[in-house]
Amino acid sequence: MTPPTPQPSHPTAVDRRAVASWCLYDWANSAYNTIITTFVFSVYFARGVVGDPVAGTARWSAAMTIAGIAIALLSPLLGAIADRHGRRKPWMALFTGITVALSAALWWVRPDPADALFALVCVVVATVSFELANVFYNASLPALVPPRLLGRVSGWGWGVGYFGGLVCLVVALFGFVKAEAPLFGLFGLSWEQWGPQANIRATALLVALWYGLFALPYFLWVPDEPPNGRSLAQATREGVAMLGRTLRHAGQHRQAVRFLIASAFYRDGINTITAFGGLFAAGTFGMSFEEIVLFAIALNVVAGFGAIGFAWMDDRAGAKPVILAALAGMLLFGLPLLLVSDKLWFWLLALGLGAFFGPAQAAGRSMMARLSPPGMTGEMFGLYGLTGRFVGFFGPLLFGLATEAFASQRAGMGTVLAFFVIGFGLMLRVREPALPRQNAAN
Repeated sequence: MTPPTPQPSHPTAVDRRAVASWCLYDWANSAYNTIITTFVFSVYFARGVVGDPVAGTARWSAAMTIAGIAIALLSPLLGAIADRHGRRKPWMALFTGITVALSAALWWVRPDPADALFALVCVVVATVSFELANVFYNASLPALVPPRLLGRVSGWGWGVGYFGGLVCLVVALFGFVKAEAPLFGLFGLSWEQWGPQANIRATALLVALWYGLFALPYFLWVPDEPPNGRSLAQATREGVAMLGRTLRHAGQHRQAVRFLIASAFYRDGINTITAFGGLFAAGTFGMSFEEIVLFAIALNVVAGFGAIGFAWMDDRAGAKPVILAALAGMLLFGLPLLLVSDKLWFWLLALGLGAFFGPAQAAGRSMMARLSPPGMTGEMFGLYGLTGRFVGFFGPLLFGLATEAFASQRAGMGTVLAFFVIGFGLMLRVREPALPRQNAAN
């Protein structure tokens, strides 16, 4: 007899240590996004490894496209399997470990075109593992806190993540990029003894240590779903079948489907900006590694405050108004950003744009949690990953094609605004579930 699928219940009390540990995972994994895929290693790859910002951007774009397709195929399947198997922590541990190991492997990428393929293989596999770990991480939110706190805790997580990226960037800048010796001479070695551009390559080791160390509290103190007696093979068969039924009868989850499609577009726009923001700053405005890291630090500050500042609005007014306000803000700052040539104006407009990243992403996570039927959070967040990546590979693809076709990164970045416009229009048709009444008392 097939064991019944457990229906997770929302807790009535808040375990503060578990919530803090859950948020700390955002702090941990932000190092990979900020250092590897956005501000440091991607720029090092284009400038140092490939040696041509335009060609390097195009190759990096192709790699991110491949990663996006793999994530789209794997995330809903693994989410459905995890829903049937019960536990999520083993999956998170596996994919977190892969990301940490391959981040460390990037230390061996020298400033030599011969190392470009090795670098891209490591980044593609690490990025896929990073996103798959996030499927299970996001799906653990509804079982962690009462419904009235979903928006708040989601916003806190995004905010903590941005500040984690900020602190990691500060360490990377002053302990590696600008330091004359590794971590101010802590190891008694000079960068020259570690090889060419060792101060940049060593930031990959920092990411591996940061991610692995700060992810530990999640595995120690965040409760996992209980095992349900199914073997992995049985859970796989049932998960595949359940995913097929969900896709065939998508009309039964109409609002969730509308939201999945709408969010896919605006998330693709945000992901494209974050993935290529460092390359854009370096190639279009001639910013050095030091300037890029300083800019990234400032961007994380405003994004973190934005995520935390809008968190209260999510629980009181709903996720939909937060998302619409954030998309309007990004369009307001994004259009003039494409037209300016002065570096100061770039800083001001880019920071204004970044202030709305966190609110849109955090509210999207809480909206998905509210729309997920009981016992299907893993599958729904897997579909969240699927739809994001189904559209998501278009962002890097169009960015790369436009950059190459017009020999201009401005043209590539210009393709992003269309995704915000489409996402805004589709989001207007989504009906959000009624918020819990007890919100009024908080």
